[in-house]
Amino acid sequence: MGLGAAYQLALDGYAPVVFEADDRIGGMAAAFDFGGLRIERYYHFHCTSDRDLFTLLRELGLDDKLHWVATKMGYYVNGCIQPWGNPRALLAFRGLNLIDKARYGLHAFLATKRDNWRPLDRLEATRWIRRWVGERAYDVLWRNLFELKFYEFSQDLSAAWIWSRIRRIGRSRYSIFKEKLGFIDGGSEAVLRAMRAEIERRHGEIRLSCPVRRVKLDNGAVSGIETADGFFPCARVISTVPMPYVPRIIPDLPAELLEIYRSIKSIAVVCVIAQLARSVSKNFWLNINDPDMDVPGLVEYSNLRPLDRHIIYVPFYMPGGNPKFGDPDSTFAEKVRRYVRRVNPALREEDILDIHVSRYRFAQPVCTPGFADRLPPVKLPIRGLFVADTSFYYPEDRGISESIGLARRIARLAVE
Repeated sequence: MGLGAAYQLALDGYAPVVFEADDRIGGMAAAFDFGGLRIERYYHFHCTSDRDLFTLLRELGLDDKLHWVATKMGYYVNGCIQPWGNPRALLAFRGLNLIDKARYGLHAFLATKRDNWRPLDRLEATRWIRRWVGERAYDVLWRNLFELKFYEFSQDLSAAWIWSRIRRIGRSRYSIFKEKLGFIDGGSEAVLRAMRAEIERRHGEIRLSCPVRRVKLDNGAVSGIETADGFFPCARVISTVPMPYVPRIIPDLPAELLEIYRSIKSIAVVCVIAQLARSVSKNFWLNINDPDMDVPGLVEYSNLRPLDRHIIYVPFYMPGGNPKFGDPDSTFAEKVRRYVRRVNPALREEDILDIHVSRYRFAQPVCTPGFADRLPPVKLPIRGLFVADTSFYYPEDRGISESIGLARRIARLAVE
């Protein structure tokens, strides 16, 4: 989001300065070297509704780098993989009766067709889903996805947020029988590099490994920022750090604003990426319902983006205060070794070629019922100060397209 704001400001004739705490640009979209393969630390995919991304790709001359694939989805339940994600798979699914399937199908269909999210904003998500699909379908298909991502927050989520996820995937299709997801040649890094080049070509600046220590306020206005390199005077600041960091770096905000930022909870992620000699399944997305596996799903990225090796992402979500978040990388790596072989018993230990573990403390905001009314305005009552993070995509989920769209709107607002 920060890079997107800088890009828009550069297009509009300004010379923005980006202060990036990491040693690379891109946040959760940043890449790393995985045994000679440049790949994102956290998985990304694109849907047909990602219009802000498509606009950006055209501007950067990268629209021919976006490719669409008919991907597959599956469900690992009762010790086997079942097809999922279309009416035929729903009818054939073992573990639900015909009434369960009809209720689930009707709910998914109507959620996909719905446009107005406001009536869902104050509804609690699990109650909303249970009312539509029934207890058995909820237990088989939904319970693990909620509880193994949100833990104690699993019954305090807005129905509007989960509806947006259902709709986004449900509408990204070739037909009712074929899912349609996209990838970019070179991954997200190709977009990040092009954005950086354009920012710098237009006299913007990016300072890496340069976290902001404090945003200084003076007489109700921004006066500048402090970093390890000293004080940088400026009249406008756009903050895109996670909300829990805001009270640390802007402690002089009004108390009521600081309390709002502190009150927004977040989910952390430990994302394990494995290189395999063979595929786990034919599915891009495999939901998991297994009492011996503490993950909601596996993402076999190489079933979306063609690569010269098999790549699987295994995200362990949990509140940042959960003791599991403090477990060593080796604990999560060993779990993944067991899990992929449990899902596909034909895999051998030597088929697991390499494993990398990434962590992000504030990966996903917890969007509670009534979340829309909890968010403060992006433009704060401090002259020149604008604050947002992925919470402000609500009811949409976090993603590259949402980041770009919101970033550009904030950049325009900042210079009106």
